[in-house]
Amino acid sequence: MERIAIIMAGGAGNRFWPLSKINRPKQLIQFKEGSPTLLEEAIERALIVFKSENIYIITNQYMLDAIGKVITEIPRENIIAEPAKRNTAPSLALMAAIISVRYKLKGIPESNIVIGVLTADQKIFPNDAFTRSIEALLRYVEFNPVLATIGIRPNRPETGYGYIEIQDEFEDSTSSIQIKPLKSFHEKPTLEVAQRYYLQNRFLWNSGMFFWRLDVFRENMKKYTPEIGNNIQKLQEYLEENPYEIDMTKNKQVLELYASLPDISIDYALMEKAERVVVERAVFTWEDVGTYDALPRIYSVDNSNNYLNGNIETIDTKNSIIINQNNTNDFLIAALGIDNMVVSATEDALLICPKDRVQEIKRIVEKLTREGKTKYL
Repeated sequence: MERIAIIMAGGAGNRFWPLSKINRPKQLIQFKEGSPTLLEEAIERALIVFKSENIYIITNQYMLDAIGKVITEIPRENIIAEPAKRNTAPSLALMAAIISVRYKLKGIPESNIVIGVLTADQKIFPNDAFTRSIEALLRYVEFNPVLATIGIRPNRPETGYGYIEIQDEFEDSTSSIQIKPLKSFHEKPTLEVAQRYYLQNRFLWNSGMFFWRLDVFRENMKKYTPEIGNNIQKLQEYLEENPYEIDMTKNKQVLELYASLPDISIDYALMEKAERVVVERAVFTWEDVGTYDALPRIYSVDNSNNYLNGNIETIDTKNSIIINQNNTNDFLIAALGIDNMVVSATEDALLICPKDRVQEIKRIVEKLTREGKTKYL
């Protein structure tokens, strides 16, 4: 059985503006000096379980070259740029077509391929616990025609994540691998609902990681979202002439067909509709690096609970996130008397906002886009 990893790395990371930009997404940001990027960490984890030639990255055309320069551990032809922005369901259908065509040339049918869909914007540790979880689910989907995902046991009432509800409660042990049938997915809740979820043992955070056998994925996509699933075969046919192309915008047939597919996530297109879905509760520590306020939960803070990165001086400053990546003329940020604020500087932009409004930073990106100030994006 051939094991293949697909690492999703196409997100723009608008909530990390101005650090995250079109050609430098959050997956390639060093959040701590001398530390690897989130994408480098994702590759390192994947290499424990998957052969390097079986690890793929799906991104977009703007990030293709930047990722290709940083990630050298896998073949260059395995870093794929989707031809248009179309969310995770079409991108995974495209990857299914690419993998099917390439491995058919090696004499490997879809029924002998298991897929692990992994993420590039999460902090996960320790690696050995992550490996145990991944190995268990890969073995499970190899022998069972199901779709699978990993759920994270909440350590706080969180309103920024989607939730997974399982049919039967997990046992109290957090170190044992447990796999249960899915009951339903839930959207990001209100604080009151999140507090209720937190107190129950059958609600988990949605990790965004998925596992399936390739033939099972195709069958389920055709059944539940035929407008995408029925086009996987056409994508394969269009890819056969040059199956190792990495920039899909150069294949006009793929580009036209892909652009016509619905813009929909894999959660909505497949996971929430399918009848046979199982959930494994993670035995590793997980944190989604989606907004600035995740950083103090992941990295070290000073005695006043400030996350500081770069050339910074503070006086009477607490509970704040201050990042200085403006290396022009030894630029200094000095903070006096601020509390619960985010300050983030690059060479051409400075963000200042309350920490409890970091989810709204994408509004600035949208405003700059409307006003044509794309040089800051």
